[in-house]
Amino acid sequence: MSVFRYLLRVRYSECDAQKVVFNARYGEYIDLATTELMRAVGFGEALGSGELDYQLVKQVIEWNAPAQFDQVLELSVWAEHLGTTSFTLRTDIRIAGQERVICSAQTVNVQVDGQTLTKKPLSPELRSALQSGAAGRSTDHAGYLQDACPS
Repeated sequence: MSVFRYLLRVRYSECDAQKVVFNARYGEYIDLATTELMRAVGFGEALGSGELDYQLVKQVIEWNAPAQFDQVLELSVWAEHLGTTSFTLRTDIRIAGQERVICSAQTVNVQVDGQTLTKKPLSPELRSALQSGAAGRSTDHAGYLQDACPS
């Protein structure tokens, strides 16, 4: 399993009246992590240019514990299944530095033509990139890794 890590800090506006991350925000976090995974496997430019386009068709999220304001979340993302036109990503969310998974998601995306929005097969390059993953790579928008490993 080739796991990519994305780190972000929970902002105050992402929390609800119960002072925990509002449930809909997790989908946003997963979308951000997916975009960063695509960059990490070499498809960031293709996303920006429209050469690569995909649509979310199914997302199942399971919550085990809440996240709160100012906590740093670590999202681990990897390709769980590659179909003809679809790819399924698994995302496990933890409080950074902790083992316990507080939220997990399975997201099915279908690659589409950017103009017609019709399904199209995964390219061999995208398939290979998703199979290889971005093991050991991370994007840290929270500054957590820098803070944890001062030079």
